[in-house]
Amino acid sequence: MRPWLWLKIAVFIALGVSLGVGIFTFIYARGGSYLSDDPRACVNCHIMNDVYNSWSRSSHHAVATCNACHVPHDFAEKWLAKARNGFKHAVAFTLQNFPEPIRITEANRHLLQQNCLECHSVIVSEIVQHGNFERYCFECHRGVGHGP
Repeated sequence: MRPWLWLKIAVFIALGVSLGVGIFTFIYARGGSYLSDDPRACVNCHIMNDVYNSWSRSSHHAVATCNACHVPHDFAEKWLAKARNGFKHAVAFTLQNFPEPIRITEANRHLLQQNCLECHSVIVSEIVQHGNFERYCFECHRGVGHGP
């Protein structure tokens, strides 16, 4: 058999194995649930149980899902953020190299702040207009999104 044929067979097998592992992982990790806005998708990882339970007791439970606060509202940015965070979470949970309790990243802190200001624009318009806030909203209002 010719060498290039062996190379094609090897590439085909490698792609098949990669695709199979990818599909298995997607199904095993309930990957489809992350395409929804259902907050139960966040508890696919047991580390999020306390966060989910605290959200279910919070004042935001009736009006905001995890995505409402933690991902951009723009369609393209939302899906890019979900993909970026999903990849980071998958790596962290697979390799078990994340802090406990889990911490929000600086980029996601800024995003959360933007979403607070967007949803509560009428209430905080005077503060935003004068630009005299040096802290994130959730530093003082920590129990709002995630209850006690």
